[in-house]
Amino acid sequence: MSIQRKLNLVLPAVEPVLDPGFRPAVLANRAYRENLRQSGGGVPVEIALERNENSVSRFRTEVYPEDRPEADQNFDYLERLVKFLLWSRGGGRIHYAGPPALGERLAAYYRENPNGQFDASIMGGRIYDVPFEVRLVDSADDLPAEREATAPLGRHLEGCRIGFDLGASDRKVAALRDGETLFSEEVPWDPRPQSDPEWHRREIMESLKRAAEYLPRIDAIGGSSAGVFVNNRVKVASLFRGVPAELFSSRVKDLFLEIQKEWGGIPFEVVNDGEVTALAGAMSLEANAVLGVAMGSSEAAGYVNPDGNITSWLNELAFAPIDYNPDGPVDEWSGDTGCGVQYFSQQGVGRLAARAGIDVEANTPLPEVLLQVQERVAGGDPRAARIFETIGVCFGYGIAHYAEFYDFRNLLILGRVTSGRGGELILSEARRVLETEFPDLAARIAFHIPDEKQKRHGQAMAAASLPALK
Repeated sequence: MSIQRKLNLVLPAVEPVLDPGFRPAVLANRAYRENLRQSGGGVPVEIALERNENSVSRFRTEVYPEDRPEADQNFDYLERLVKFLLWSRGGGRIHYAGPPALGERLAAYYRENPNGQFDASIMGGRIYDVPFEVRLVDSADDLPAEREATAPLGRHLEGCRIGFDLGASDRKVAALRDGETLFSEEVPWDPRPQSDPEWHRREIMESLKRAAEYLPRIDAIGGSSAGVFVNNRVKVASLFRGVPAELFSSRVKDLFLEIQKEWGGIPFEVVNDGEVTALAGAMSLEANAVLGVAMGSSEAAGYVNPDGNITSWLNELAFAPIDYNPDGPVDEWSGDTGCGVQYFSQQGVGRLAARAGIDVEANTPLPEVLLQVQERVAGGDPRAARIFETIGVCFGYGIAHYAEFYDFRNLLILGRVTSGRGGELILSEARRVLETEFPDLAARIAFHIPDEKQKRHGQAMAAASLPALK
């Protein structure tokens, strides 16, 4: 069923050939703000996203006064903004200062709408362990003060270390000694349908033991995975979607703490794979202000700020909307439309294959679909090329949208989808979009593409640097 949006959606100047309905979030938001400015300005809305009492993000915008006919656009504009902020910044509570009727409607959305309920249940109950709520306050002075905690991440290379990266279609492991990689390996697996946490533990341990064979001792282990981790405890992770809720609580949440015990309690650190993506980029580039985006089984993102630190933000851009087309692709987990995972991942490739006229046997796993499409584009098949060109155009507009929320000068792009000729087409089209519609960003943002080994194994190598030795 189509979602009805009252925002004025803007046709992109560079059209993604296989996705003609694509309507970039960045263009719709800019058009809304520009029309508001030309009409004489609006009324302020300010929100605070509270992760905990020591971690709060603030965001300010304007909306049409409620007595204006254009005010029927306000809710769509604000709800999509808050959706992006929730999955980029995170928050178990939203504090709202603005027109009361608009705030009440936003609160009702998270109570009553299935898409809002999904976000509320993940943010509140799963990640931040609080009842999710939207609190309306009288004025911006009543909002919690902004408190952005930052900290250095990784870059510890001394000693004998193992690093691992757990993806949805493969897991990677690397053995390093004083920063030198002695061994790296990629093993296919399919963890998401597995309902027994023991299966996950056994597979992870197998990779760790394999890497350990190449080192005289193990001083530390670092890892990354899609999801949210707090003090090595699993809060949310798509790898464990097949595990029943009661088993998740009793067997998955402390899985990595148990693995740490099996390795003698050595320094052990597991974080979101997006953070390690950005860390890998900052280490290889010897630069800061890095946004890393990995296009693999999902979309992973991480951010190293201009000071060289990570923040307490979630950076789960897989769930962050970049397309406002009401008939856009639906995310299978959240049920929402236009989220990044449907564009910048293996799911995006699989979604576009049929549109490109490429027949893939039913029930073919997405990693195999990607491989077939990559082989075709390497062989000169123009249909396969159009898939990656389409992803690249959407990515260009996605970059511009990300730039409204992140202060970055370096964009690191990696992941299996970006390998080979297809990756070259993605980046070429993304650059074309920036040069055509966002020349200021084209001049400011440098693209960085690791070599093939770094693309596939760089996260495991960077993950090894996470723990500090005692």
